[in-house]
Amino acid sequence: MSRLADPVDSYLLRVLVTLVTERNVSRTAIRLNQSQPAISSALKRLREVFGDPLLVREKGGMAPTDRALVLREQARRALGEIDAMLTGAEAFDPASSLQTFRLGSPDFIVTTFLAGAVERFCRAAPRARLVVQPLGAVFDYESALATGELDVVIGNWPQPPQQLHLSVLLEDDVVCLMNRNDPRAGGMTREQYLAARHLVPLPYSQSQRGVVDTYLANQRVARDARVTVPYFELAPHLLVNTDLVFTTGRHFAEHFARSMPLTVSSPPFDFPRMRFYQLWHERSHHAAAHRWFRKLLSDAASDVAKALPAANRPMSSEGAGSD
Repeated sequence: MSRLADPVDSYLLRVLVTLVTERNVSRTAIRLNQSQPAISSALKRLREVFGDPLLVREKGGMAPTDRALVLREQARRALGEIDAMLTGAEAFDPASSLQTFRLGSPDFIVTTFLAGAVERFCRAAPRARLVVQPLGAVFDYESALATGELDVVIGNWPQPPQQLHLSVLLEDDVVCLMNRNDPRAGGMTREQYLAARHLVPLPYSQSQRGVVDTYLANQRVARDARVTVPYFELAPHLLVNTDLVFTTGRHFAEHFARSMPLTVSSPPFDFPRMRFYQLWHERSHHAAAHRWFRKLLSDAASDVAKALPAANRPMSSEGAGSD
């Protein structure tokens, strides 16, 4: 009796995941270090196997079919199982790993944190890949963690989702960042703070409110959100020649105050401290590769915390709040 060949292998599954994500043959070829004809051939084979076009042309590019989106998530799970079978629970070696790690993060963590994490990553795992996914209000990060689209999400919501594992990276004071020549820089009253024109970032979760607005809502007051920006990193540049006030974490504020004509001031409200943490799903909780990656992020956060008071430093154990 003849033996039938499997219709798909791990290579085709990786092409499928990357194609549906990138929606472009050329970018897929670059990411997988393959030629464009090889990826085109793989796409043709995938279409034959699944009886679906998978990617269809639309104005400005290509769009995945509904079937392709379902297959991508199934393929991700299958590849995760294959990787686990090949590496084993305790066999992860970052120096030789070809694994791709996916981090979801808003830009409220100062660039020195990501720079430190990338430096550690490149030194310890020179053959591995790191993908940083920006978060936004319409991005379902919980689903992304569950399906493997993301491995870790960094957040600072007052009430993180209870079904996810959590490890504290950093606890930080809330401060006000403003123009160095602002007469209120020495300190504001509550009335002055509420009357001020505030610069605020867009929320990066539809279901969560930030630390500052949560506290003010509980006090039954509101600030005047006069200017809203899509990125935290943009905010300091808009403070230089205006009277706007930006309320944020100390590590973020002091980073920019060192290089720009800005000053850091204590707010008139007793805001709770911002708690920055990493979140991950049960699917990756025990995987040696992911434990290594989460430890790397914790170590990078520790480097940032060295410039802060001792009380702001991250907890040394991953297990804090993760059970």
